[in-house]
Amino acid sequence: MGSTIIMLAVMIGVFYFMLIRPENKRKKEAEEMRTNVKVGDRITTIGGIVGTVVNVKDDKFVIETSADQVRIELRKWALSSNDTANEAAQEAAKKAQEERAKKKAEKKAAKAKK
Repeated sequence: MGSTIIMLAVMIGVFYFMLIRPENKRKKEAEEMRTNVKVGDRITTIGGIVGTVVNVKDDKFVIETSADQVRIELRKWALSSNDTANEAAQEAAKKAQEERAKKKAEKKAAKAKK
């Protein structure tokens, strides 16, 4: 009887750490992305519409989709990805990686001199 209860507790713990916790983290990140959208960001909606944000309101934003300056007003929940923020994050990660590689090369060169 005791081993069954322990096994059940272990299964609940595994489900929490493998399924529930990562999903909550993804939801939190998506909500943060939607609240941090600003004018000038290049975004993609859940319907696949790509455009540049020209106006942000409480729960809505307006995007301009093409050279014809077509403007569409959408709800913030329709935002799928903020391409401007993603590119900035990738660039920052690349610079950090280059810095680490440079430091590693400097250490290796210092060891070689000794």
